[in-house]
Amino acid sequence: MAAASAVLQSEWTKIRTVSSTVWTLASALLATVAMGAGLSALMNSTFDQLNDVERATFDPTLIGFSGMILGQLAMVVFGVLVVGTEYSSGMIRTSLAAVPQRATFLFSKIAVAGGLAFLVGLLTSFLAFFLGQALLGEHGASIGDDNVLRAVVGAGLYMGLMALFSMGVAAMLRSSMLSLGILMPFFFFVSNILAAVPKAKEVARYFPDQAGSKIMQVVPGALDSEETPYGPWGGLGIMVLWVAASLLGGYLVLKKRDA
Repeated sequence: MAAASAVLQSEWTKIRTVSSTVWTLASALLATVAMGAGLSALMNSTFDQLNDVERATFDPTLIGFSGMILGQLAMVVFGVLVVGTEYSSGMIRTSLAAVPQRATFLFSKIAVAGGLAFLVGLLTSFLAFFLGQALLGEHGASIGDDNVLRAVVGAGLYMGLMALFSMGVAAMLRSSMLSLGILMPFFFFVSNILAAVPKAKEVARYFPDQAGSKIMQVVPGALDSEETPYGPWGGLGIMVLWVAASLLGGYLVLKKRDA
């Protein structure tokens, strides 16, 4: 039986020695912070043009996280590559020969990659917040304001959960191309489109990205968002359920099917 510490070390080595996964995490940080900073600076210069309703629902914290749409996609790519590369390269056979305990293999990979994703996610959320608020000037928020710290920490958790969800999907589909072909358009287009359709939005609000992103919102109604039957933590809880389901599905597929 492979020692858990040795398996964890092996998974860490795989991640840090593959340039695509390293660059994807770096892209998640840079894209989120850069886009959030740009939109924060733009909002600061055009704040006087907002109408009364827009000013009443202005959420400086959420503006700082405007780049999350790009950051979450980078996290999707990271999660898919961590698992999918094993199959596309054929390394899955070698990995399972070295670690025949499939639960140990998969959840060691999840622990290492997930921990790294959460770390990068939290670093990204704090950088995006402080830079965004600095560029918003007098319109910015302070980390000590009500619910702001919750939103900043929640944004980092959201990014990490997105990576874990993608890992579970990739484990089920056993293909990087197929996983990315489904997840990228779903989170970039389909989810947002359905959230804007009157009848479909009742279902779309329970999608992992729609529910989880509520944790980043401080001001109710910000950016024309509608009320939901759950709060910020409730939304993140829904996302956690999606993540748990995807990881369980990935494990069951790995357990029942040959490499």
